[in-house]
Amino acid sequence: MGTGVRSQAWGAEAAVEDGLSRRTLRNETLLVLALSLGASALSALISFVGSVTKPGGLKDQAATLNSSAAPGRPWLDLAWQLFGIATALVPVALVAHLLLREGAGLRVIGFDRARPRFDLGWGAAIAAAIGGTGLLLYLGARAAGGNLTVVPESLPDVWWKIPVLIASAVQNAVLEEVVVVGYLLRRLGQVGWTPMAALLASSVLRGSYHLYQGIGGFFGNLAMGVIFVLLYRRWGRVGPLVAAHALIDIVAFVGYALLAGRVDWLPTA
Repeated sequence: MGTGVRSQAWGAEAAVEDGLSRRTLRNETLLVLALSLGASALSALISFVGSVTKPGGLKDQAATLNSSAAPGRPWLDLAWQLFGIATALVPVALVAHLLLREGAGLRVIGFDRARPRFDLGWGAAIAAAIGGTGLLLYLGARAAGGNLTVVPESLPDVWWKIPVLIASAVQNAVLEEVVVVGYLLRRLGQVGWTPMAALLASSVLRGSYHLYQGIGGFFGNLAMGVIFVLLYRRWGRVGPLVAAHALIDIVAFVGYALLAGRVDWLPTA
């Protein structure tokens, strides 16, 4: 990818386009976050406060990521699962619209089909490097009493369980990397933030909406956020980050479904 395209994707050097003022772009960014991961961060903070003020240790409490929405009614449950996945992607559609208004679209942040082998290859490498480290950090944080027991799924054993878990993992990856890396860094650059300030904002936001898992969830995802921002600035593409995040979550969700209760080292609620 050429240097000019990378500079646009980084956001720190991108110009304010179409005569939009910095104030307009700042307000737009706040609204996008309020409709998506900014709201999730506030929700996670409230959840964390509730957990630390509850009698007992954090590791004796559980945070369930994919749970049944209609127990005992599998078809209705499936409808709710698909509804939740689809509506969670609406902010991505909004970001695509806002970027298209600039005449660029999602390709300006590298979320396209231009380099599928590059995205998948590097995504797999990142997932392999981060996934194992993340698991060790989680187990260590939980043992130290700084993290809740994370339950990746508690869905019923029905035919759609694994496909829904995979779809949920992909949805998480697309939403987070498009909004918190590609879009946010671009807009922060356009309104005048320095590259370091933008990196910190993106990384702290990522850690914040994982606070519901505990202190370990916050710092682990903050570190992941720093790495992802640096890789994005190097490549000018969120594609590898989406692939990596999706693979990490697929292994976590499906792996838990297959191994929970069958191995001693995997905590269960």
